[in-house]
Amino acid sequence: MSNEIESPECCPRFDPTPWDGKVFEWNNKRFIKDTVSTQLYVPLNFAEVIMRMNEKVARAGAEILDWLCLSDHTSKSNMDLYLAVDREVARAENVTLSGKFLSKVYEGDFEETGEWCRDFEDYAKSQGLAIKKWYMWYTTCPECAKKYGKNYVVIIAEV
Repeated sequence: MSNEIESPECCPRFDPTPWDGKVFEWNNKRFIKDTVSTQLYVPLNFAEVIMRMNEKVARAGAEILDWLCLSDHTSKSNMDLYLAVDREVARAENVTLSGKFLSKVYEGDFEETGEWCRDFEDYAKSQGLAIKKWYMWYTTCPECAKKYGKNYVVIIAEV
């Protein structure tokens, strides 16, 4: 019998297969939106904002779909988060996204983000697609990425 207590799972294990190199259509896909403060693109209150969003979802009896949370880095000091939900959530900013989207999965340290973005641009061009709007999906928190041994990030772009 082990005396070790395993830390609780806060982020589910991510399966990259359904998201890697895929093109899909969203028609009024529901999200709730909130804002994270950043400094030079580095999030300062990400955990606080995610907990606030999760609480609103739970109070509404809603579900988070695929644990999908899109990050839109709008400036060096701001990042908007879009959390996919199955219904309208009270006391939250409810938004929808529609259109054709391309996704590609990357794995590694966040310092590789610039390289991933260049690769994604080349990938979109190779598919004959032009990027209209970018989003990043950080699929697990740093602790869960360490626990699972993988730090998957998905770039999702409206094309």
